[in-house]
Amino acid sequence: MSSGTNIEKLTLEDIMSDRFSRYSKSIIQERALPDVRDGLKPVQRRILYAMYKDGNTYDKGFRKSAKSVGNVMGNFHPHGDSSIYEALVRMSQEWKLRDPLIEMHGNNGSMDGDPAAAMRYTEARTSKIASEMLRDIDKDTVSWIPNFDDTEQEPVVLPSRFPNLLVNGATGISAGYATEIPPHNLGEVIDAVIYLQKHPDASLDDLMQFVKGPDFPTGGIIQGLDEIKKAYQTGRGRIVVRSKTSIEKLRGGKQLIRVTEIPYEVNKLQLVKQIDEIRINKKIDGIAEVRDESDRNGLSIAIELKRDVDQQGVFNYLLKNTDLQITYNFNVVAIDKMCPKRLSLKSILSSYLEYQRLIVSNRTKYDLSVAKKREHIVDGLIKALSILDKVINTIRESDNRKDASHNLVETYEFSPAQADSIVALQLYRLTNTDVTKLKAEKNELAGKINEFNHILDDSEKLDNVLKNELLNIKKEYGSSRKTIIEKEIENIKVSNKITIPDETTVVLVSHDGYLKRSSLRSYKASEVDDCGLKEDDYPIFLKQLSTRDHLFMFTNKGHLIYRPVFEITDVKWKDTGEHISQTIGLDADEQIINIFNFKALKENGMFVIATSDGYIKQTEFSKVIPGRTYRSHSLTYEKLKDDQSKVVKVSYVANNKPDAEIMIISNVGMASRFMLSDVSVNGPRTTGVKSIELRDEEFVCNMEVVGDNDKIGIITQKGSYKNMLVNEVPITSRGRRGVQILTPLKRNSYEIIDFAKIISNEESNIPLRIYTANSRIHDVLSDDYPMSNRKSNGSIIVDVKKEGIPAKISEIIS
Repeated sequence: MSSGTNIEKLTLEDIMSDRFSRYSKSIIQERALPDVRDGLKPVQRRILYAMYKDGNTYDKGFRKSAKSVGNVMGNFHPHGDSSIYEALVRMSQEWKLRDPLIEMHGNNGSMDGDPAAAMRYTEARTSKIASEMLRDIDKDTVSWIPNFDDTEQEPVVLPSRFPNLLVNGATGISAGYATEIPPHNLGEVIDAVIYLQKHPDASLDDLMQFVKGPDFPTGGIIQGLDEIKKAYQTGRGRIVVRSKTSIEKLRGGKQLIRVTEIPYEVNKLQLVKQIDEIRINKKIDGIAEVRDESDRNGLSIAIELKRDVDQQGVFNYLLKNTDLQITYNFNVVAIDKMCPKRLSLKSILSSYLEYQRLIVSNRTKYDLSVAKKREHIVDGLIKALSILDKVINTIRESDNRKDASHNLVETYEFSPAQADSIVALQLYRLTNTDVTKLKAEKNELAGKINEFNHILDDSEKLDNVLKNELLNIKKEYGSSRKTIIEKEIENIKVSNKITIPDETTVVLVSHDGYLKRSSLRSYKASEVDDCGLKEDDYPIFLKQLSTRDHLFMFTNKGHLIYRPVFEITDVKWKDTGEHISQTIGLDADEQIINIFNFKALKENGMFVIATSDGYIKQTEFSKVIPGRTYRSHSLTYEKLKDDQSKVVKVSYVANNKPDAEIMIISNVGMASRFMLSDVSVNGPRTTGVKSIELRDEEFVCNMEVVGDNDKIGIITQKGSYKNMLVNEVPITSRGRRGVQILTPLKRNSYEIIDFAKIISNEESNIPLRIYTANSRIHDVLSDDYPMSNRKSNGSIIVDVKKEGIPAKISEIIS
């Protein structure tokens, strides 16, 4: 082993940490993030400088892009040609940059995401505004470093005579850092810089008088002024960017949504595809056709609507579900003083202003040095012309040019620079006229030197120079704002009328908790009884509803289950459907007791809720509107006193029934009738007030909302049935014991199992159905039985030994 070998023992952790740190620093500073001073990444800076150095500028002809890429790759940027060409192309795309820095002939891509033509086909040169990025670069304004092979010098940063970081924005990802800076309006940013010159303590609100917000090259509408302010304050923020649209009327009552501007960096082709897929998949009904009508005159997307469609509803849906509206996230990160930093608006403007003062100062020093050198030469020429004959003789007597210069210095005390200038002087300039011109030039140079000294000595004068130059750039390149800014972010609401087609469907809910919906076609093609339910199960709700309707299902344990009809499983009529416990857990003894359907969730009525332990309440419809978690969690609409209590009935009363009455009957045959207005209104998680006085072992079997002329049908545990007029029970106040509506017996008395209101139509009473404990069904035509008084125990119609004890009586579901 050589004695000069030095072996170090290092852990893998230390080696990886060191190498990755170097790599991270390299890609952060030398690849992915822009510099706050010129707003350019290294590859962009090298492209512009290489093209400038090669004379490939706006005032000359176009040259092949491949040549520019080759110069950049060979001299300054030793990376793949594709990455260099992609950067060059992006700087030419007017839909990406607010003020493009490259002009390109040929296909440079499109808003549809089409790639640019190969670099051998396209031609490029720097744009006119790019000349402002490079102006004064040859006047020692910026620092220089050797290129990758030490054969040339390249600028560390460009002079950037306008604030390019804000004007054209930036996007990039590096190790641990990412940046997303939107483009801004050139005139607004320059006005803010000038204001900051005079007011170094300016607040963000002061600066935002000038910089209103981003100004995207694609236009559009920005919403969210507070978020813009937050982004300018912290470097992070989220705004909404919306397409600019208009409504055109077509023949036949049709309308067309015309999109003329889309959000920044949205792919137009993908946007049209998104809208067309919504049309094809019929996610909403109303879009007839989508066409991309963009041409040389600008962007245009036509969304043709069907006749008599809610265009605002369709538009809202498209805003929410396509790239017609996007959120843009500020992440303002740039290299400032060799470090990546998240910057506020003021810090960017301050850094740029500080840099431009340095540029003007360096340029002035350079111009001062050049002027002083020239003044020194002019002084020598004037002196030489004053002793011209002697100077000529001295030159004649000299051996060569070098000797002549030496003799002039020795004989007449010229400086070496002056002597060289005299020796190089052409004979035709040795006239009196040239003396006059030289003296005029000397006076002019003296004035310039004085002016340059004044600029360097007076910061206010330097700022005036900078201000005038910025104003000239604004005058030359400024343009009106393209993007509209709106203060508030609009809350988009999509109506069910847009997202849900209005279709008639048959909805079924069974006693055991199965629910389904089927098309009318499937329903009519099947036998009604062939509904797919188990042998001992039966429907408790069966109706033709719209898919836009809403279903409220109340259980005996005080839980409310909500389902929009369109969310219920759509199956064939012969299929069983889904069980409610698949999404919402039910107790083993929990049953759905009442079901209501509504057209909208904006009803003004009341739910009347009665419990087995003698409590009743009214709850407003608005208090039981389902929340966001309705799919997996039920809502508690009744607080039960104990585990033995249960809800026996839920009725819905519209506001147009102020004279409604309540009929409450207990199992021992005590009935109470009182006004609904006596029942207090309570929230969902309450028990309510006393409905009827109960004694030991008694419970409420049912409750009905009735009128004075209504009839009820009563079923007992012995299978007896009787009809009774409601007015047989006198109206009293709530909470009373009530009156007896069965004749008590000494042994084995009758007990009421259930009762139901008899609904009549023009022809006859609608039949009632009795369900027994043995899953037997017994239908009753109330017209077949006489109207009985309170003392009657009714007529036996159910053989309890064969059919089982009655469990429930209700209107027939059909």
